[in-house]
Amino acid sequence: MAEFKDRDLHLVKKTLAIAVLAIERQPESLQSASDQSDMKALLDRLIEGDVELEQYARAARIAVTGDTG
Repeated sequence: MAEFKDRDLHLVKKTLAIAVLAIERQPESLQSASDQSDMKALLDRLIEGDVELEQYARAARIAVTGDTG
């Protein structure tokens, strides 16, 4: 597996969070459950704790829905 650090790692985490949310919002017939599951597992391995997870979840929500609340 490639090693990411600093800004590259941040971008990988943010991209995964956005992708997971985007898949979740698709109609069920278009969702790729296996991709989403694998992305969630990878994100869980990269994220260091609940606070960081919430930060990336919020960033994904803003990117996908525009909702800042």
